[in-house]
Amino acid sequence: MRRRMLAVGAALLLGVSVTGCGAPKEVSVEKCATGNPMVADNQNILYGGDPSVLVDGDTVYLYTGHDASTDEEVKKSIYNIPEYLCYSSKDMVNWTAEGVVMSMTDVKWDSNDTSAWASQVMKHKDPSDGKDKYYLYYCSWDKTGKQCIGVAVSDSPTGQFVDIGEPLVKSTVTKPNTSTFNDIDPTAWIETDDEGVEHRYLAWGNGMFFVCELNEDMISVKDVNGDRKITNGKTPGEDDIITRTAGLDSYTEAPWIYRRSDGQGNYEGPYYLFFAHQWRECMAYATTDDLISGKWSKTQMIMTPTATSNTNHMAVFDFKGKTYFVYHNGSLPAGSGFRRCACVVELKFNEDGSIEMFEESAAGLDGKKSSIATLDGKSYVAHESFVNSNADADYPYKDVKLVASEDLDSKDSQWVIRPGKADAENEAYVSIESENKPGLYVNTNSGGTVTLCQDTKASEQSAKNQTFKTVEGLADKKAVSFESVAQPGKYLTLVDGELTLSDGKDKAASTFQIKGVED
Repeated sequence: MRRRMLAVGAALLLGVSVTGCGAPKEVSVEKCATGNPMVADNQNILYGGDPSVLVDGDTVYLYTGHDASTDEEVKKSIYNIPEYLCYSSKDMVNWTAEGVVMSMTDVKWDSNDTSAWASQVMKHKDPSDGKDKYYLYYCSWDKTGKQCIGVAVSDSPTGQFVDIGEPLVKSTVTKPNTSTFNDIDPTAWIETDDEGVEHRYLAWGNGMFFVCELNEDMISVKDVNGDRKITNGKTPGEDDIITRTAGLDSYTEAPWIYRRSDGQGNYEGPYYLFFAHQWRECMAYATTDDLISGKWSKTQMIMTPTATSNTNHMAVFDFKGKTYFVYHNGSLPAGSGFRRCACVVELKFNEDGSIEMFEESAAGLDGKKSSIATLDGKSYVAHESFVNSNADADYPYKDVKLVASEDLDSKDSQWVIRPGKADAENEAYVSIESENKPGLYVNTNSGGTVTLCQDTKASEQSAKNQTFKTVEGLADKKAVSFESVAQPGKYLTLVDGELTLSDGKDKAASTFQIKGVED
């Protein structure tokens, strides 16, 4: 499933072919076929959103819903998510597709088979036999037209998961509801406290945030006060499900519980609640000393809306001494908030446990970042600087200017050179993706203009518009020039500080140096 880049070495591997008498010689430049998305690429497109992660021993398991919305459904803002998918990795770079772990056709209490909304898998010993079991907490619409939290069980992290036959949490319990979809996006956490008591937390919510403890069976809510009925309220010790929205600034949905640990795996410090914040959805977090009754810290935003999706959903986890932040965006061709893909970055904490704002990354954990410098090396191709908007009307991005910049340290000047969208097998073809605005590519338009643009159509023409043939530099054969595949004979050229298309007569302005960028 996961593709690996085999070409290594110098920035330019010259002499692939010759286009014809008098035409510049085609050359091959080093390309990046890794990085983000984690488990799909421009040629092997499989959309999947609302990522979650389980670490089990030496293996990371990534779960997503399978986004299968058609063009018509996307136009109508309809989610079509028929099943849950799983991928596994032992190094966070190479991934194996484990296939479908649960289909909504096998759930009997739901009202449709296309609503495999956000999920999380947890591992726990079955108290009846002491064997490890895996529990898939998920959400879908019940037959009354409201979202509920479900749970399915498997002997393996790769399924098949079998639903218990009824919702674990019904919206009739969490009333008064503010919408028909308050009860979505489950997250779970298991730990043993200082007195040796195990706690199994389950939390969820859209617009409202709920948290409770589970029984040892992992498939039922703990009856805290022993009155033999499960109730929702705001009083710990009396109510079984606690509504804890107050204090979470602009909480939207997609909660994820996380706690840091020492080198021996012992949890320490506060609980982090990561969640989607505002609209379009930013990523944020708050902390507390007690998930049931502790006061929330001030909400801290850590990621703006992505450049290609209106929603976002994270998973935060530790693996081999590092902490990772998985999220989704719509960076694949024809991607959107209804056709998403999982991405990952390493998460960094300050000494006091706080987290600074960070951006999306096309390169991810292992992808190669590049700069595109002018022939004299004094400036670099960059996109104009902007913060992703919270306004739906500003999307999709298609008219972002490309300019000359002297600031290589700015991520606006960093690129990921991909295999050409128009023909990934052609060694002389490349597509140029923004590092910090993944899914936005250098795009040629009619009239000779060049902009940073999302590929919303995934058409043959849009692929050509975002593909360039690399040839020997028009002004220096040791450098490179980029010829448009959509408009042959036209080259990327910096004119008066702005990237455009030209006939290449100004050879120096149409010649560039590709250099690797280190973190």
